[in-house]
Amino acid sequence: MPFKVKYPADLKTLDVAGLKDLAAEMRAKMIEVVTRNGGHLASSLGAVELILALHHVLDAPKDKIVFDVGHQAYAHKMLTGRGERFSGLRLEGGISGFPRMEESPYDVFGVGHSSTSISAALGFAAARDLAGESHKVVAVIGDGALTGGMAMEAINCAGAMQTDLLVVYNDNRMSISPNVGALSQYLSLKLTTREHILMRERVKPILERLMPHKGDRLIRRFQRAEEALKGFLVSPTAFLAAWGFKYIGPIDGHDLKRLVDALRQVGRLRRPVLLHVLTTKGKGFAPAESDPLSFHGVSRVNKAESEGGSIEPAGKPKPSMTYTSVFGRFMVEKAKTEKKLVAITAAMSQGTGLGEFFALNPDRAFDVGIAEQHAVTMAAGLAAAGYKPVVAIYSTFLQRAYDQLFHDVALQGLPVVLAIDRAGLVGEDGPTHHGGLDLAYLRTLPGMTVMAPKDEHELVLMLNKALTLSGPSAIRYPRGAVTGRAARPGPPIEVGKGESLKTGTDLAIAAIGQTVWPAVETAERLAAAGISAAVLNMRFVKPLDTALIAEAAEKCGRILTVEENCLAGGLFGAVSEAVVGFHRPVPVRGLGLGDSPVQHAAIQRQRALLGLDPDGMERAALEFLADTPKRSSRPIPSTLGEGFWPEPDKDF
Repeated sequence: MPFKVKYPADLKTLDVAGLKDLAAEMRAKMIEVVTRNGGHLASSLGAVELILALHHVLDAPKDKIVFDVGHQAYAHKMLTGRGERFSGLRLEGGISGFPRMEESPYDVFGVGHSSTSISAALGFAAARDLAGESHKVVAVIGDGALTGGMAMEAINCAGAMQTDLLVVYNDNRMSISPNVGALSQYLSLKLTTREHILMRERVKPILERLMPHKGDRLIRRFQRAEEALKGFLVSPTAFLAAWGFKYIGPIDGHDLKRLVDALRQVGRLRRPVLLHVLTTKGKGFAPAESDPLSFHGVSRVNKAESEGGSIEPAGKPKPSMTYTSVFGRFMVEKAKTEKKLVAITAAMSQGTGLGEFFALNPDRAFDVGIAEQHAVTMAAGLAAAGYKPVVAIYSTFLQRAYDQLFHDVALQGLPVVLAIDRAGLVGEDGPTHHGGLDLAYLRTLPGMTVMAPKDEHELVLMLNKALTLSGPSAIRYPRGAVTGRAARPGPPIEVGKGESLKTGTDLAIAAIGQTVWPAVETAERLAAAGISAAVLNMRFVKPLDTALIAEAAEKCGRILTVEENCLAGGLFGAVSEAVVGFHRPVPVRGLGLGDSPVQHAAIQRQRALLGLDPDGMERAALEFLADTPKRSSRPIPSTLGEGFWPEPDKDF
């Protein structure tokens, strides 16, 4: 580590000049590591001075600092005993890219999703009050998280409780995409721009020099006029006062002296306070400052190129085709003929591939901010009014809208299409960002059609099919490049019908989505060893193709399911439930995500550890064959039986 600060206590001896030098060193280290390992670069660069000031003034971990999203917390990690390990950021066995309670006592609350910090901090504040203690509790919220409804719920509750709580609003005017919504615009009025702050700070010394005896009086008049103008425009002060908060700011989030002074002042207050801090996303790294959207999250950056200022971040879409770009292109083309097609996303217009659709169809494109629940119910309203809404959300974030999916979409049978990106494993972002639950929780929703394509062409077929359905549907697809395996789209698919890609007699591998082609490779390996394995591309987990499963069970006597989803309730659960209904039980085993979180690592390494690559599938197939002698062949009906359950000692 290039600097000697290991823990927050070491900051107490530094003056503002020393803190500035440290900020520069931390940025250099951050750029070096993140451009090599990948990570959330722009947000963390923008929060360096803010985090330095917080740790300089507060006494962590006695004082509790709760971060929102976690994108902005790299400086926090570097200052809390993990500086020497920062080079291992996001690498297998290294520190996580997000705050995690098990990693450090300074990470008082784990976070990977947005809009949670104020609620968690209020919980810490309530616990402090119940224990009769007096330490400070701070929520650091930014990257658009204030647009989330949960943050507003927490502000409302905190204002009513009137307990000692500091909310630091790190206003960089960006989430992943630029912030949207009335609240974001409201708190970023022209009076709160950095230019206004600089004007105010420059006028004061000029007046003091020109009129030393009258300067103070004129300054006070200037301040009163400023406050009057703010009041005329209904300032954040008045707005937050109605919620029970004291509003302070805005202040320059890169001015360490101002930050330290402000934090010391608000530390004396024993009530809910919102400190409004303006920062620049990507601060100190020219490519990220000029293009914070692309540099929000990067996989790898060529440092030699970055020093010259000409750079393409690995996180920016590449010319190679991805599932996301296939979805985006489909939406653009479909909109030309389907005039009632509309797109909704939650602060992810670029991340979900909808950038071009938004540019070409602004009247039919809705970015609702970090508000997944609202996105789903808004789509329900559009569907009820006769439109064809497609909601594009990452799998891990769609989990937040489960009740809306049930109550507002599925219960009413509305034809909302869910385009679920980043389904399955996502690599170094780790357990908070894996999309490993959607097959399971979507299966529980009445009338929901749930599908996953084996390749890019099947994705197009499924999107076309979904737009013809009279009820809700979901299509989940993975992060990253397409397979390139299929030459062209096949015939239209039928709802609830899978396909047999290989026939076999010893074992059937039932796969879905991104696991299908690895399953085919596994069957080819087994064939070389004299084992005949069938491969089923299930396509749908709901409705499940029970006839295809029954045929495979009859011919092979064993079924191995493979999915990048939790085993409980996913494809394994669906196939097992179907087999229970057959009059003759057939052993079923599953490969997928178990009951332990999948830790951050390269995605191929994660698949290897879970047995979801061809090596693991082959190993599981051989163990399955060794453990289960083939059953006698007897016809199995293609329809479900009458709730038959196998004997307890049967291998099932």
